[in-house]
Amino acid sequence: MRLTEAQCEQIMRAVHDRIGPDAEVWLYGSRTHAGERGGDVDLLIRTGRPVGVLEQAGLQDRLERELLLPVDVSFVDPARGMTRFQRLVAVGALPLGAAR
Repeated sequence: MRLTEAQCEQIMRAVHDRIGPDAEVWLYGSRTHAGERGGDVDLLIRTGRPVGVLEQAGLQDRLERELLLPVDVSFVDPARGMTRFQRLVAVGALPLGAAR
């Protein structure tokens, strides 16, 4: 994983502050591969409630400002479950943190 412990803590703090303490967060994409360079921070987030578009944008903005990196956030809809894309990326995703 190409994130520092401090970056992981920043992500979890931001997610729990803005979305709630029940949120679970996984990292997927290029930052899960130690040998690669660069890339954005791809996050898959699951929570027990629907997350509105403004909440999603607010979280993404906060993460990008705090991490100084581009961030892509994908939220699992609790009523519908994972999309095909989310199921695909979840296979190689690494857990950053679970619900408190």
